[in-house]
Amino acid sequence: AATPPIVIVTSNRTREIHDALKRRCFYHWVDYPSLDDELDILQRKAPEAGPELSQQVVRFVHRLRDMKLFKAPGVAETIDWAHALVELDCLAVDPATADSTMGVLLKYQDDISRIRGTEAARILAQVQTEILG
Repeated sequence: AATPPIVIVTSNRTREIHDALKRRCFYHWVDYPSLDDELDILQRKAPEAGPELSQQVVRFVHRLRDMKLFKAPGVAETIDWAHALVELDCLAVDPATADSTMGVLLKYQDDISRIRGTEAARILAQVQTEILG
């Protein structure tokens, strides 16, 4: 080829990338989006969620990411959770709904068990306080 190809390798850190491959690559860390950026993404990908539910979803997910979980939810899980909540005709997340849909956000049983119940209710209360200002 006249121009060498550009190959993009992504990693979600589930398996180690061999050192020989790492030496041949440029490394760029892509962090989670800011709250406002993720809210914009969610409103484009799940407009049916509406502004209030979208705010609650994004703030809840950001709180989860601040915790030491085995696997924090990504943007895809944020979008999936909003879609699931809309399908359940949920206008606002309550503790029971958060508990019953936690498997959309978290993929490991230890994380789910840790957050369900009082922890989810605590996070939702913090989110509500943030939203009300």
